[in-house]
Amino acid sequence: MFDRVAPGYDRTNTVMVAGQDKRWRKAVREALSLQPGERCLDLGAGTGVSTAELAKSGADVIGVDFSLEMLKHHQDRQVPLVNADALRLPFADDAFNAVTGSFFIRNVVDLDACLTEIRRVLAPGGRMVLCEVSRPVWKPYRKAHGVFVKHVLPKVASRVASDPEAYKYLSESTMAWPDQAAFADRIVKAGFRKVAWRNLAGGAVAMHRGFK
Repeated sequence: MFDRVAPGYDRTNTVMVAGQDKRWRKAVREALSLQPGERCLDLGAGTGVSTAELAKSGADVIGVDFSLEMLKHHQDRQVPLVNADALRLPFADDAFNAVTGSFFIRNVVDLDACLTEIRRVLAPGGRMVLCEVSRPVWKPYRKAHGVFVKHVLPKVASRVASDPEAYKYLSESTMAWPDQAAFADRIVKAGFRKVAWRNLAGGAVAMHRGFK
């Protein structure tokens, strides 16, 4: 599915969230507090737009994506991109100071196995920041957001996406994803410490953090 939507992926995402994606990428970079010389792994990197944002920190950042077509649409971002499975990462134990991913982890087939794999490649003391859809905290907004995700997003995608049918999955996976506390609990069970989250967009998006 991601191979099919690759040609218009970045444009579609920006349109569907009214340009907030740039702000969220910056928030992730700031939350990671990367330093020159550190190594960072960006999972679900897609075309590398998030990887390029992280590289502004001066850290050594590698982007990984399961979809080869996504990687082919990198637009010469001048960052290393690797085709690999987030459940079987081709990196040694304790290899990275930080691991991150934006709007990717709800797409893996085994959430707990992915969290375990992230922890494996993190160095002791290393941090993880995951930015993902979540549950709005204000009840009226939560209801409106549900209508938006179920009915408006698919219509927007039908106008701007390279494969509109694939974006029906977007609304389904968004509505099925656990809320902030439930996701944090899964992170704790995977062995991370100091687990916390920060809401963005009123809770429609959240950044979850944990340390090895």
